[in-house]
Amino acid sequence: MAATASGYWPRHLPRELARPETAISDVLETSARRYPRRAAIRFFGSGLDYAEMLAEVEAFAGWLTRRAGVCPGDRVMLYLQNSPQWLIAYYGILRADAVAVPVNPMNRAAEVEHYLADSGARVAVCAQDLVQELRTASAAHALDALIVATYSDYLCAAHDYRLPEWLTAPRQAFDGAAAWSDIIAAAERPGLARARPDDLCCLPYTSGSTGKPKGCMHTHASFMHNMAGLALWHWTAPGTAFLAVAPMYHVAGLAHSVHLPVFVGGTAVVLPRWDRDLAIQLISRERVGHAAIPPTAIIDLLSHDGLEDYDLSCLRRITAGGASMPAEVWTRLEQALGITFVEGYGMTETAATTHNNPIDRPKRQCLGVPFFDTRAIVADPDTLQPLGPNQAGEIMVGGPQLFKGYWNRPEETRAAFVEIEGQTYLRTGDIGIVDEEGYFFMTDRAKRMINASGYKVWPAEIESVLYQHPCVKEACVIGVADSYRGETVKALVVRADAERDQLTEESLIAWMKERVAAYKYPRIVEFVDRLPKSPVGKILWRELQEAENARSEGTMPPTGP
Repeated sequence: MAATASGYWPRHLPRELARPETAISDVLETSARRYPRRAAIRFFGSGLDYAEMLAEVEAFAGWLTRRAGVCPGDRVMLYLQNSPQWLIAYYGILRADAVAVPVNPMNRAAEVEHYLADSGARVAVCAQDLVQELRTASAAHALDALIVATYSDYLCAAHDYRLPEWLTAPRQAFDGAAAWSDIIAAAERPGLARARPDDLCCLPYTSGSTGKPKGCMHTHASFMHNMAGLALWHWTAPGTAFLAVAPMYHVAGLAHSVHLPVFVGGTAVVLPRWDRDLAIQLISRERVGHAAIPPTAIIDLLSHDGLEDYDLSCLRRITAGGASMPAEVWTRLEQALGITFVEGYGMTETAATTHNNPIDRPKRQCLGVPFFDTRAIVADPDTLQPLGPNQAGEIMVGGPQLFKGYWNRPEETRAAFVEIEGQTYLRTGDIGIVDEEGYFFMTDRAKRMINASGYKVWPAEIESVLYQHPCVKEACVIGVADSYRGETVKALVVRADAERDQLTEESLIAWMKERVAAYKYPRIVEFVDRLPKSPVGKILWRELQEAENARSEGTMPPTGP
């Protein structure tokens, strides 16, 4: 056992990380020089090698700068599912010295409008099935260029995978938009790359306690720290195949499915959305060695009746963060596949990773130990006094992977950081403990937030949409324990007096489905006559949440995906 005064540390790893001081686009160029004919992307039987991927990235970057007028620091939105186009566009944006704005493809027009307005993006890459959503969103924020991607452009005709229609749909033409295939065929060349490590490269969005999504300013350097660190932590060799199913718009997907494969000269085996049958086939056929799969998907995977019929012996590592792995599922995974699940922890503000479990000695339902060059403490959230082992307080972190602040929100940026004993820390808003060996555990949340299948749902955001319904008088959104999703969204609603018979649970859920992302809409609606309030009229959400926790304790009814 390698233990020090600051806690357990794997004996095969250095304490400090020597990370490359380059821009992220340089990483792709380096891997393309080293492994030009090695597969960079695999997509249901077809793919691109590193030389081909680099050529398309250069063509896309050239078109952005020469045809779309993109200048260094300009923001470019990515609004599509995991796909070869997502990877190429992302690296192309960075090659053009611009800033990527990744957006959840499940978001609807009203949500996308905020990202356009807040980021100031004037160019967008969009899947063809989302063009109408984007055009509705951009009505008040005219785009200089709209690039439409068709997923089937990268599919080979001979594949035998059973794919959904939205993935196999043929290319459509859209007035006033540029087709992805035409952009690549134009083969424009960008100028010399000028981005430096400390330049802004990405604005992934996160929600705050108010529910308003905020852009997190990340540089090449903040991402590079976790990119190089994860490669070393997991000992990922060149040629490793990664199941690229973690959403690329999210920092966890960026870390695992976008950055890590290219950094090590590996292969991104792209799966646009979680599909158990497709995931098993891809792992087996493409000999996937590394996968980031959340607990809900692992539960789904292990319930497959024919799991033993597939050769999954290639799979060496399954990891994830954002949702705790139930102990019984951990055990089932070890028994079925002989793999120990490795949990990690981080935030959008920290480029995904601040803690990871040591591969040689992970602990169950544990965030892990602080990552390379990362400071982490547990402190009293009110006094900011550091606490000792096994004392619950707010987890606070510092390190090279921290963001530079919230885009155009200086006051919220200042509020996110605190000074403790002469060092700067980010307040995570998560309540936890650290044990005697330096392992961190989460016990509660200081912020009001629902964690549905690893996705953060902010009740204030959902409530603001509910209040737009003419039949809703008052609303309060809380989380309900769920055996499948971890937590699910419940809305307690007071109906307008004149509309009591018109508004039903089914109609309100259907109405919400049209206005928010699929993981956000309430799975449960309960109509009540009144909501508890404070003397000044503030709805007492905590009282309702605690009552729900007491009622559902030990039951955890599943709601499904």
